[in-house]
Amino acid sequence: MKIAVFVSGGGTNLQAIIDKIQSGEIKNVEISEVIASNDKAYAIERAKNAGIPSKVISKRELGDAYDDTTLQELDHLGVDLVVLAGFLSMLGPKTVAAYANRIINIHPALIPAFCGKGMYGIRPHEAALAKGVKVSGATVHFVNENYDEGPIILQKTVEVQQDDTPETLQKRIMVECEQVILPKAIQLIADGKIEVVNNLVRVKP
Repeated sequence: MKIAVFVSGGGTNLQAIIDKIQSGEIKNVEISEVIASNDKAYAIERAKNAGIPSKVISKRELGDAYDDTTLQELDHLGVDLVVLAGFLSMLGPKTVAAYANRIINIHPALIPAFCGKGMYGIRPHEAALAKGVKVSGATVHFVNENYDEGPIILQKTVEVQQDDTPETLQKRIMVECEQVILPKAIQLIADGKIEVVNNLVRVKP
């Protein structure tokens, strides 16, 4: 299965995918290209170090041409799955429609809590702590035309500690949840074990 990984920042989740492909934990999956939303993303360096092609497709620079440009690139690559791994832009409607149930995203909270427009980076963790929740975690979901509303594929939780800061909670969720369930979801899809029925995900045995 060929995938394209979309990134905006440091690329820690990208690195987890690369490492698990190289170790054989993720099987029959190849990263065709890493697509960054800006040329400052350190994830580009991670791709280069792994010998993976990368490209910058900037919504800010392309404006109205962003959607068509993205779709053309994905079609050119011939990818089976699009993986949003710390990607802070919204894909255009043509791309989302063309790749329905073939785009997945990792969100650093337990959807439907602490999600939606503007809930990215440190903000979901700040919101979780402000609410006093006792568990938080991460969600892998399919992407539709609305922020964080597509069918949920996998979730994983961690306990919130009383002395947690947004930063400590963010790091723990990243390592113990995001970097576990995102590769797992990719493997399930590669193995043909995921189906969407009535907007709900079913995992085949």
